[in-house]
Amino acid sequence: MSRPTLSLSRARYTLGPWARIAGLTVCALLTLGPVVWTVSTSLRTPADSFDLPPQIIPAHPSSAAYHGVFEQIDVWLLALNSTLVTALIALGQMITAGLAGYAFARLDFRFKKPLFGLVLATMMVPLQVTIVPVFLVLKTTGLTDTLLGLIVPAFPTAFGTFLMRQYFLGMPKDLGEAAMLDGAGPWRIFRSVYAPLARPGLAIVGVLAFNYHWNEFFRPLILETSGQNYTLPLGLVSLQGNLGTGSISVVLAGVVLSMIPAVAVFVVGQRPLREGITSAGVNR
Repeated sequence: MSRPTLSLSRARYTLGPWARIAGLTVCALLTLGPVVWTVSTSLRTPADSFDLPPQIIPAHPSSAAYHGVFEQIDVWLLALNSTLVTALIALGQMITAGLAGYAFARLDFRFKKPLFGLVLATMMVPLQVTIVPVFLVLKTTGLTDTLLGLIVPAFPTAFGTFLMRQYFLGMPKDLGEAAMLDGAGPWRIFRSVYAPLARPGLAIVGVLAFNYHWNEFFRPLILETSGQNYTLPLGLVSLQGNLGTGSISVVLAGVVLSMIPAVAVFVVGQRPLREGITSAGVNR
């Protein structure tokens, strides 16, 4: 009875890694399939865009669609606006999330738990519910149709605050207590002790904020009316007129161009995040 059981366990052990690899391969194909199709179609001519069955590798690759994007919209201005907005929002969220997360994790003050619960409750409120009050506030301050009106309201982040609070709670209290015995105050303890250890968490907040707000469409659509203040996702809407002429390759070429910065940030940010998390675990 023991031999069949042993052989069965060995078979399961042998098939286990291959089953995981097969499952991950299927998930990767489902995720990357639309991206590959988008890039492939952007390199086709309008006449080849609707071939059936579709060809993954274009028979006659052409960059005409990308030239059409630059001719129809000011890509450089839109990319500059998006870069400025998303970079400042990411930096602002790193600062506010770090400070708020440290306060909720390490400081004692009245109504601490109710306030933190209120912060978490804001995560369940859709953006469409708050956009009208935000618009009215920005209108009274003269920040509508400005890039600053997109940046400042996005500084508070409930998810980033929750993430950094959990990150600070995982750090040892002995470090702060030792600094307090040396005469350091709360601000000095945060700046000199906990903030350097929290760099991996802050990097995660920054990368997620950049990727989210780079692709953001709803807020710029409501708050911006001048073309000079459009972000890249909003400017790409003007390319939809090509769908009526069958030039879907021009639209997808614009989509590919908009994906490049987000992919670059993700690729570049992978190594610092991995190394930072590993070093933080060793320091703990």
